[in-house]
Amino acid sequence: MRTLAFACAMLAALLSFVSPSLSQAYPDRPITVIVPYAPGGNTDVIARIVLEGMSQVIGQRFVIENIGGAGGTTGSARGARATPDGYTLLVGQMGTHAASVGLYGDKLPYHPLTDFEHVTQFTDTPIGVFVKKDFPARSLQELMDILKKDSAKLSNGHGGVGATSHVSCLLFTALVGARSPMVAYRGSGPALNDLITGQYDFLCDQIPHTIGHVEAGSVRILAVAQNERASVLPNVPTTVEAGLPKFQASGWNAMFAPKGTPKHMVDKLADAASKALDDPATRKRLQDIGAIVPPKERRGPQALRDFVASEIDKWTPVIKASGVALN
Repeated sequence: MRTLAFACAMLAALLSFVSPSLSQAYPDRPITVIVPYAPGGNTDVIARIVLEGMSQVIGQRFVIENIGGAGGTTGSARGARATPDGYTLLVGQMGTHAASVGLYGDKLPYHPLTDFEHVTQFTDTPIGVFVKKDFPARSLQELMDILKKDSAKLSNGHGGVGATSHVSCLLFTALVGARSPMVAYRGSGPALNDLITGQYDFLCDQIPHTIGHVEAGSVRILAVAQNERASVLPNVPTTVEAGLPKFQASGWNAMFAPKGTPKHMVDKLADAASKALDDPATRKRLQDIGAIVPPKERRGPQALRDFVASEIDKWTPVIKASGVALN
C-alpha cells in the first residue's frame, strides 16, 4: 500500500512538472488563421497588422488563409469545425459573429457564442458612407435627398450578405426611408475596387481599408457614423453633424478559436494579442488607418464573449426590421 501511495505521489509530482512545460511549448509550429473574406478587405488588413505583432511576441508565424463567401460565414463555419488544438484560429467581426445570427437564424452553421472559444478583440473600426468620385452628392444630406427622390436609380455595394458593409447600409437606407439595389461581393476588398471604378454609387464600410483611397481621391467619404469625428479624417463630419444622428455603427475585429481549444492556449493567444496591441509600432499602424485599439478592460476571453452577446442583441432587431432575414 505504501509503495502504491508513493508511486501515486511521484506521478502527481511528475505531472505537475510536465504540465507547465507542455503549456510553455505552445506554439511549436506555425498557426493557421482563417480570415473569412477576400484579401485586401478591412478584416484582412487588420488581421495582418495584429498577427505580425503577435508573431513577434509568441515566436511563431501566423499563416493567413482567406476563405470568402456568404458574408464571411463560409470561412467562419470552417473555423468552428477545425480541430481545437490551437493551430487553427479565426479572425471574425461584426458580420460573422453578430449580424449573422439575425440574418440566418437556425440556418447559420455555427453559433458565435457556443461554437467558439473567445480569445480577444483586436480593434473597433469606424464606419463611413462613401461614394464614387464623380457622384453628384457632396454631402450626406444631398445623398439622402437623392435616395428619397429616386432610390431605384442608385446602387450600393457590400462585402456579402451579412457583412458589416451590408448590415450598415441596411441601417442607413432604413433610416433614410429608402431602399436601393444592392450589389454583393465576396468581401469588402472587391466591393471597394468596383466603387473606385464607378460600377455602383455608394458604400457603407469601415474606414481602415478605405482611407488610402479617400486620401488618393479615388473615392469620397461623406460622413462617419459615430458621435465624434475620426482622428484620421478630422474634416469629415459625423452623421450627427450631417443630419442623420440615429445612424450610429461601427465594425470590430476579434480572434476566435474552435470550441474546446485548451484554456492555456486561449490565454496565451489573448496575452500575445494584448502585448501586440500595446506595442507602439503596431498601435501606430492601426491608428494610422483609423482603427481604434480597445482599452485593456475590453480585451480577453470573457470581455469578448460579453461583447459578442451584446452585439447580437443590438443587430438582430435591425436585421429583422429590414426584411432581409433568411431564416
